[in-house]
Amino acid sequence: MTGASSPEGAPGGALLVVGDVVTDVVALHRGPLASGTDTTAAIRTVPGGAGANVACWAARRDGTEVRLLGKVGMDSAAWHERELATSGVRPLLVIDPEAPTGTVVCLVDSGASAERTFLTDSGAALRLAPDDWSESLLDGVARLHLSGYLFFSEPCRALVAVAVESARARGVPVSVDPASAGFLTELGVDRFLALTEGVDVLLPSRDEACLLTGLPDPADAAAKLSRHVPLVVVKLGDAGALVARSGEIRARVPAVPATPVDTTGAGDAFTGAFLAALLAGTRPEEAAAEGCRAGARAVEQVGGRPPTNA
Repeated sequence: MTGASSPEGAPGGALLVVGDVVTDVVALHRGPLASGTDTTAAIRTVPGGAGANVACWAARRDGTEVRLLGKVGMDSAAWHERELATSGVRPLLVIDPEAPTGTVVCLVDSGASAERTFLTDSGAALRLAPDDWSESLLDGVARLHLSGYLFFSEPCRALVAVAVESARARGVPVSVDPASAGFLTELGVDRFLALTEGVDVLLPSRDEACLLTGLPDPADAAAKLSRHVPLVVVKLGDAGALVARSGEIRARVPAVPATPVDTTGAGDAFTGAFLAALLAGTRPEEAAAEGCRAGARAVEQVGGRPPTNA
């Protein structure tokens, strides 16, 4: 690969997100699920997907141009395009004629923790392939972000390789959010780290950072990862975030107090706000603080997208 980029990139230009677009079915219940019988729940169907959520939260920042490349089924393509456009994102959706749009059932305990469990049918979301990529997608783009879910299917991994090579050739910095500790375990840590060679920014959760390094302490994990990727930002939920470079922790960013209703998409909100701030020329430590504020807003509502009326 040729070309060079800094983790922060240069102000100006668009953010191109490549990732998953899915339909979320969110079921809010309280306490344990009743096996073999009914459990009362408030159920809503909302647009989701880690990649799409990141794009929508990034687009909340005034003056930020955000584009999203994703794959959906014919069943709900028009709806997802409208929802993305309403959030200020330019949708670049590929319609899969064979697979339906991915669906995720989010079981959310509406108790104090608002913890959630996902049941995932990826559908068309993980069928993005190199044929869906074009060099022209990077025209006017200052930053490329890849949803970690792209690393969990063979066609998407092939697309990742092509997209990263294209970005590096143009000097466009690339960021990755690992997305799922469960899927990371299935893929394998060494394989994931090899696939992220050449990436400029890594945005794992606490669990993902510890899994990727084998270290129990997130600060130690962040420091170790920053010897592999130039800039690492570890999301700690209600404990804030860590910013690491060159094997050292450079900042510990406090969380913003919030009363959680649904933690779905909180990490996506952080990532979107963080990347939009970087795109505007904000220092990583300050961008992480913006990410924490977005994460706090995200947990106080149902679903992983920002409200379109705010």
